[in-house]
Amino acid sequence: MDHGRRDELLGRLAEAVGSVAVAHPTRVAVDGPPAAGKTTLADELAVVLREQGRDVIRATIDDFLFPRAQRYPRGEYSAEGCYFDTHDYGALNRVLLDPLGPGGDRLFQPAVYDRTTDTVLSAPVTTAPADAVLVFDGVFLMRPELIDRWELRILVSTALEKTVDRAVVRERQVSSRADVERRWRERYIPSQQFYFDTVRPTDHVDIVVHNDEPQQPTWEDHEALRKGRRSVVR
Repeated sequence: MDHGRRDELLGRLAEAVGSVAVAHPTRVAVDGPPAAGKTTLADELAVVLREQGRDVIRATIDDFLFPRAQRYPRGEYSAEGCYFDTHDYGALNRVLLDPLGPGGDRLFQPAVYDRTTDTVLSAPVTTAPADAVLVFDGVFLMRPELIDRWELRILVSTALEKTVDRAVVRERQVSSRADVERRWRERYIPSQQFYFDTVRPTDHVDIVVHNDEPQQPTWEDHEALRKGRRSVVR
């Protein structure tokens, strides 16, 4: 298998991380639909950054879910529920993103919830070095509650039909094809369409990674444009 294009992408992303000049840890968002390949890309980027000598904090939105009893007031297949009721953004900002941001004390917790046991966690508090990198993957990371918390914003884009096929393969041990397809078509895909229509994440990110073919990704670099806009805003 030819990994050249993938390695080129990871080199570009690592270069973008390295170009961030702040006096606190660099917070990197890896956004995208479920089964787009966010977690894999974030894991690979973390490896590259560690090889470059960076201290990497690897975290995910899946560890900032509300407990299951709170997540489904609108029903298990509700797209609105997926968008509005699933993630504890208050806790995410309080224990992870704000401590690592400007004016933060760098005392952070990487998780507040264990999805496998459906239990609230009290993770140990750790101190991040000032030059650490947070590589954080998840859905809906450009929404208003989080948009200002990132120094680098990456969107992993995949045709939504492809995510259904990937999910069926990924979850075949725990869910039937019919259940996976129902969850994707009724809950996940409509919630992503709502997110793209209302938040327009592609307008906010620095790099869009097209990941339909993971070993032959393509990408669009918005970083210079974004930085220009941000400096105008300031």
